[in-house]
Amino acid sequence: MKIFRNAKIYTANSECQSATAMVIADGKIKWLGLEGDMPSYEGEIVDLQGKVIIPGIIDAHMHPIMLADVLEQVACLPPQILSIEEMIVALQNYDARQRGWILGWGYDEGKLAEKRAPLKEDLDRASTELPVIVMRTCGHIISVNSKALEIAGITKDTSDPQGGQIDRDQNGEPTGVLRENARNLVLQHLPSPSEDEIVARLVKLSHILASYGVTSITEMMATVSPLDYLSLYRKARSKGLKQRVAVNYVWDDIQKHDLLVEENIDRQAGAYIGGIKLFSDGSVSGRTALVSEPFLNSTETGIAMTTKEELLAASIEARKHGIQLVVHAMGDKAIDLIVDTFYEEEAWLTDAPSVRIEHAAMPSESALKKAAEWGIGFVPQPIFLFCEIESYLQNLGLEKTQTLYGVQTFLQQGIATALSSDAPATSWAEASNPFVTIQAAVTRTAYDGTDLGAAERISVEEALQLYTADAKTMIRMEKVGLLKEGYEANFVVLAEDLREISQDQIMNVKPLATYIEGECVFKQ
Repeated sequence: MKIFRNAKIYTANSECQSATAMVIADGKIKWLGLEGDMPSYEGEIVDLQGKVIIPGIIDAHMHPIMLADVLEQVACLPPQILSIEEMIVALQNYDARQRGWILGWGYDEGKLAEKRAPLKEDLDRASTELPVIVMRTCGHIISVNSKALEIAGITKDTSDPQGGQIDRDQNGEPTGVLRENARNLVLQHLPSPSEDEIVARLVKLSHILASYGVTSITEMMATVSPLDYLSLYRKARSKGLKQRVAVNYVWDDIQKHDLLVEENIDRQAGAYIGGIKLFSDGSVSGRTALVSEPFLNSTETGIAMTTKEELLAASIEARKHGIQLVVHAMGDKAIDLIVDTFYEEEAWLTDAPSVRIEHAAMPSESALKKAAEWGIGFVPQPIFLFCEIESYLQNLGLEKTQTLYGVQTFLQQGIATALSSDAPATSWAEASNPFVTIQAAVTRTAYDGTDLGAAERISVEEALQLYTADAKTMIRMEKVGLLKEGYEANFVVLAEDLREISQDQIMNVKPLATYIEGECVFKQ
């Protein structure tokens, strides 16, 4: 038993919003309240000397296996990489002996001196003998060299796959830029790491996430082949991954495999299937979001990636097994499709949104109203605006950009909402750091000082709630997200109160310690 005293505790629990002492036993909170009211307990006493405790952070939308992977690739991000020229040098120095491919991630053409994506001719300078793949920050676009195109058999005569696009030059030749489902033409040839390698990466990632105060996570794009994601997370849990994981499988694999058995959807488990994932469109920064008005200075209106019929078919399976339907949608047309599809249907869950819209960048007025009425949840990422501001301004302009990811509007409309990172699919080296997202949501100011729309600011208290108790509801994870008797002892110790420090310094906050189920899993 441990007794934490002399603390300033933010509980995220409306029944007991603040406390000064907490008793932990068997990984759970045994007692919580004012120190003067604490019964007599025997155990190790931890005097926090006025430090702050907040609930463990829950990331409702991220890609941990991808994140663990890219952390071992070339980070094509500022401050290290500011141009395609610097990118080429870094790729040339990448040790490709283990994989046989040269891999990079995180480029954003808005941050590159050349103001464009790297093309095959650029990446050929890194290597003509080895295939090269560089993933754009959004994760929806890749740039590859000529060798990678050759391996994939992509030529002038290759047709665009459904839901994807092969960029071509004026002569019809592939440029090396592959969008949405066209990525898979190359990615399917990438050698797969072994199960043990992925598990080892996840265990390493667990410590990094704990250093940011993240105690529960989600996997938003799970697949079965070449290795089953749920099995990977379960093995990683047995080897040292501390965070519990809600896993969401892509619809294609749900149809092909018998995944939704009782033991896999048990929400008491350390890793469980939480939902079925579909894509309605692409990304704003990559100009593949499905929008009603073309992106600036273009006729582009995005890529449609699903249909009403597919959404309804997936929802039947989700309803049958009592899990969520989780749909990626950024553009207003993509969001309208989802909301209008389900507005005449009945929800099937009572404890959380049956349908979640991931990102929800630019919902229409109609979509906001219908989503609130029906109970559709929104999971936005204000960090996108914070660190990808150049692309957003170029694609949409300032006025439109200032309305995106409108968390204050979502809350005012009564829409169930949770904050998240989408790490690593954004152009920030510490993409999984929740304090960056909290600052972005609270200040609505980009890293370069651009005003992101003061009308959509939320309070620090609201941001914490959306990253803890409300995120717990969004992902339907049991006994986490708030500090309450009987709940798991998942919490973070901070030197200062987030509500009292300068808001433009929130991103610099570093936890002093992080506890998961009463165990200190990180300490400065």
